[in-house]
Amino acid sequence: MRIACLWLLLCLPLPAIAQTTVAAPALAPGAALLSVTAEGQSRRTPDLALFSAGVVTQATTAAAALSANAERMDRVIAALRSVGIETRDLQTTAVSLQPRYSDPERDAQIRARELRQPYIPPAQPEAPRIIGYEARNTLNVRVRRLGQMGRIIDTLVREGANQIDGPNFTVDDQRAALDEARAEAIANARARAELYARAAGLRVARILSISESGGFYPMQQIIVTGRMAGMAPPPPPPTPIAPGEVALGVSVSVQFELSP
Repeated sequence: MRIACLWLLLCLPLPAIAQTTVAAPALAPGAALLSVTAEGQSRRTPDLALFSAGVVTQATTAAAALSANAERMDRVIAALRSVGIETRDLQTTAVSLQPRYSDPERDAQIRARELRQPYIPPAQPEAPRIIGYEARNTLNVRVRRLGQMGRIIDTLVREGANQIDGPNFTVDDQRAALDEARAEAIANARARAELYARAAGLRVARILSISESGGFYPMQQIIVTGRMAGMAPPPPPPTPIAPGEVALGVSVSVQFELSP
């Protein structure tokens, strides 16, 4: 009976297991396999700029820090909309509230220097205490009219933004540029394969597989640091911004069959 039960279990169909199998390229007799990685790029004048604008406020209480931050961020968003930035191009990315702590040892050293006395560390160091709060609100902005970029940044600073990073320039519709890069990448891979084949006394018979990776290749980033609150408003002319060029590219890995 035990043998019969074991035979029955062995004959039962097993549940299917999902698997992903990549078949090895089938080579012709005497052929060799060559794997080549090549890149292709297409340069474009950018038509979209991405940057972040933030407001940092400090106060003795958490509520006061958040309230001041919200008031200034409302002015920043209103200023962006007044210069034509659409709602879809504004996105809050971070809101934070952090306590600020005292540094008793540093304060004691400063007092000792002011009194021109030697600093003597206390036997029992004083523990840090909360002396206030810092609120931050950061907004990602997309600018589609690049000629207004400098004026937009200066307007934001006047309305209370004190943390600005960017811009990063890119192309809104990248499909045509990436297709050009793909064609160049395949041509580069083919040319390299032909070179290897000639050096080895062989010829390129066919392509066995192609895989792609890659995307946007950013050029040098321009950093614009916002003026802190309390400083003089920015003088004319607007902050100069140079979009330059951006390169979009792909990398392809191609397997070739080389024949005698």
